[in-house]
Amino acid sequence: MDVKAALGQIKQIRPSSFKGIGTPLLVLAALGMVVLPIPPFLLDILFSFNIALALIVLLVSIYTDRPLDFAAFPSVLLVATLLRLALNVASTRVVLLEGHNGGDAAGKVIEAFGSVVIGGNYAVGLVVFLILIVINFAVVTKGAGRISEVSARFTLDAMPGKQMAIDADLNAGVLNQEQARVRRAEVTKEADFYGAMDGASKFVKGDAIAGMMILAINILGGFVIGMVQHGLSFSDAVEIYTLLTIGDGLVAQIPGLLLSIAAALMVTRQNESGDMGQMMISQMFDSPKSLAIAAGVLFIMGIVPGMPHFAFLSFAMVTTAAAYFVYKRNNTKKEQALELAARGPVEPKETEQKELSWEDVRHVDTIGLEVGYRLIPLVDKGQGGELLSRIKGVRKKLSQELGFLVPAVHIRDNLDLAPNAYQISLMGVVVGEAEVRHDCELAINPGQVYGKLDGIETRDPAFGLEAVWISPEQREQAQTLGYTVVDTATVVATHISQLLSNNAAKLLGYEEVQQLVEMLGKQSPKLIDGFIPDVMPLGHVVKVMQNLLNEGVSVRDLRTIVQTLLEYGAKSNDTEVLTAAVRIALKRMIVQEISGPELEIPVITLAPELEQMLHKSMQATGGEGPNIEPGLAERMQQSLLDAAQKQEMVGQPAILLTSGMLRSTLSRFVKYTIPSLRVISYQEIPDEKQIRIVSAVGQ
Repeated sequence: MDVKAALGQIKQIRPSSFKGIGTPLLVLAALGMVVLPIPPFLLDILFSFNIALALIVLLVSIYTDRPLDFAAFPSVLLVATLLRLALNVASTRVVLLEGHNGGDAAGKVIEAFGSVVIGGNYAVGLVVFLILIVINFAVVTKGAGRISEVSARFTLDAMPGKQMAIDADLNAGVLNQEQARVRRAEVTKEADFYGAMDGASKFVKGDAIAGMMILAINILGGFVIGMVQHGLSFSDAVEIYTLLTIGDGLVAQIPGLLLSIAAALMVTRQNESGDMGQMMISQMFDSPKSLAIAAGVLFIMGIVPGMPHFAFLSFAMVTTAAAYFVYKRNNTKKEQALELAARGPVEPKETEQKELSWEDVRHVDTIGLEVGYRLIPLVDKGQGGELLSRIKGVRKKLSQELGFLVPAVHIRDNLDLAPNAYQISLMGVVVGEAEVRHDCELAINPGQVYGKLDGIETRDPAFGLEAVWISPEQREQAQTLGYTVVDTATVVATHISQLLSNNAAKLLGYEEVQQLVEMLGKQSPKLIDGFIPDVMPLGHVVKVMQNLLNEGVSVRDLRTIVQTLLEYGAKSNDTEVLTAAVRIALKRMIVQEISGPELEIPVITLAPELEQMLHKSMQATGGEGPNIEPGLAERMQQSLLDAAQKQEMVGQPAILLTSGMLRSTLSRFVKYTIPSLRVISYQEIPDEKQIRIVSAVGQ
């Protein structure tokens, strides 16, 4: 029974169980070759496998679209190098033990490379081997190692800028959380790849040095063993062991040279998708001027007396034909483009003028975007414009954050604007405008950069930060210097997002609130039953929610808002009082959005004397707002600005804590002058939170 059970378990083993064991077996085999003697027949098979492996790695490196698509290359390079060194040890053992017998004593492969490839002449073989070593070590390996080192350093230096660019795209709604996670993983993978390539290049360099040392040791060891142990003459020992050693070295160095070339190809490629052969041909042979000049030089060299006329003149003719072909192809493309441009837009056929109707009355758009004619490619999907999808992402993100559906953005061209200008309007009123360059990218200075860029200096339209318009080719350099680089569509989308966030209260009207209430009614019908208009008119609900949005509070928690209005609606019709009550009910959400989950809240307060004076002024005006002199208001505003900037410099939120009577007035006082400062009342601090006073204004 035990035997049957064992056989049954063996049958249950699937082929998939053996996946991934190839590399461990290869490493174990390499270690075995170092310790155990290998027969010549098996040595021939392993040498052939080594050459085939090097060829496969080289071809995969050539046909890989991006370097990161072959991210396992450093590990493959290490395993292949280990295998080749183990083969060197195994073949050296066979050459020194059996070399005195001559011929194929060390295997057919070594004999072939020692006699056929170099013609049986050990002097020629030695020269060829040394040339291969020089090419591999001094040219290919050294250059690839230097490029790997520089690429690894620049990639690591550019990581913070790339991460900030991803965060900017995420905040602008260009990316969702999953896409941002994938982009961050790609940035990390790129840094790991080039760091590993920097280390892997050291293996290739060490392998080339080991090849030279193994050659010298084998020749000297063969002399001693052949002459002392086997009684060979000096000339016989030199001929036999030198030929075998050179054959052994060549059969190992050729795969090494192939892997060195593969490593050089991987580190010299840019991290862009595309077939390397097609990219090289399209970029090298795109200009007829360079081909024509090369043809002229070849022709002049061909007619010089003593030169091989046929070779040079033949290549001159071929190059001239290629230049003519490229010239005709480029001219054809230009003619087609001019023909399309000359046709212009298709004019609609004239129709009989209809009678005017109410449909001809043009109403203002809730949100409008007008662009100059040079920015039309940004909004035209046919020309690769991405602005429409970016704006859709902005609307989705803001709708989720604010708690209501942000209206659509109506986009149209305006010939009265400057060619590169755009305007953003709300309810027909322009709230923002700027000039951008659709063929450039904006490098934004986040506060600390390590150099200057060549470009057109400007300011970020959304936040007013220092920025430079650069060409797309300068993107990597800008990120390396610490700039946050975004494309033009992201610049415009971020500007729209910022303006809509600041003017969210203007986007919420009666229709939007009615739809929100109806949606809540489907989930909680008892809560909504009799709420409007029995307890409170719709206009009061709209005003309260607009007040919340105007103070930066989301209306996502509509259930809590309606419950609070039901409770206080019968007691007061004052929307300011109702707004304060709703804010207290939403205090946990408000504080969490400002300071996060921290238990301690750093706050800025007013000096007791200043707060008492403002209270008396409020009472004297009947709650219409404090009546203070302009000089005091200016000093107070400057003190609040300084305190808020200190908080931002240490990476903490700027929060002004005051009494419930002053909160609304002070919130309006700092809304546009100090937008980063949030004003909350004592009653809006959750019970589980603790406050820490960082500064007191007025002392």
